[in-house]
Amino acid sequence: MNIWSRVPAVIAVASGKGGTGKTTVSTNLARVLSGRCAVQYIDCDVEEPNGHLFLRPQLTQKRDVTVPLPVIDEELCFHCGACTGACQFNALAEFPGFTLVLPELCHGCGACLHACPRRAITERERVIGSLERGHADGIAFLQGRINVGEVLSPVIVRELISERAREGTVLIDAPPGASCPAVQAIRQAHLVLLVTEPTPFGLNDLEIAVEMTAGMGLRMGVVVNRAVPEDTRVERFCGERGIPVFARIPEDRRVAKAYSRGVLAVDALPEARVWFESLAQTLAEAAA
Repeated sequence: MNIWSRVPAVIAVASGKGGTGKTTVSTNLARVLSGRCAVQYIDCDVEEPNGHLFLRPQLTQKRDVTVPLPVIDEELCFHCGACTGACQFNALAEFPGFTLVLPELCHGCGACLHACPRRAITERERVIGSLERGHADGIAFLQGRINVGEVLSPVIVRELISERAREGTVLIDAPPGASCPAVQAIRQAHLVLLVTEPTPFGLNDLEIAVEMTAGMGLRMGVVVNRAVPEDTRVERFCGERGIPVFARIPEDRRVAKAYSRGVLAVDALPEARVWFESLAQTLAEAAA
């Protein structure tokens, strides 16, 4: 059997904080795997997507992401307060003679609609962001963007994950941290790659990411980015927790220079291609 067919169907690349090299790992891994199996790259960092800067896809489709927003019919409403009492997000405020809807706080759950005894509430769709689809040299590309001022990034992440490919390997570039968007991005992954760096801050945030991933019952492994031979604090931590270290990507200024130009490390350095080929091999063996 081709070993690449045993790569997990959904791999999420996550990190405890931004700046660890999560997008570097996910985009370079996508490039390496694209020659061996069908690959879809999904950029779920909807507040600041940047995978397109390196994969340079040709975007062919775009659609809006919306959430339902309640609309109050003041002729039917007699301001009983049932809707405001049902809203868990304080998106409705009751005043003498009118009910105020706060769009930025509304999660579109529909609780107010069902709570209204007079059926004075209807809904309209409110645009909070968009999904964009395209291709990049054999890689199916999907990314989301949230509109400025909006806070419902988990909604857009959920939409992205719902459109993941059902065949081949899906690489999810998750939002940094351990908040709701990150949880939403990794929850259906078969394997989570936690990217960290060998610094006190990196280790601290790795611990948080490990707790999140373990709490969700997901398999995980660690990639140490910008690794230096004399610093093994991450490896010691992983050894104590029984977490495999799948790769150590060395500190190399040439990788940083390629990154600053929007060039994938595997396209700029022969050594980098070896690093990510090795990581892909390790992932396939872990899946087996």
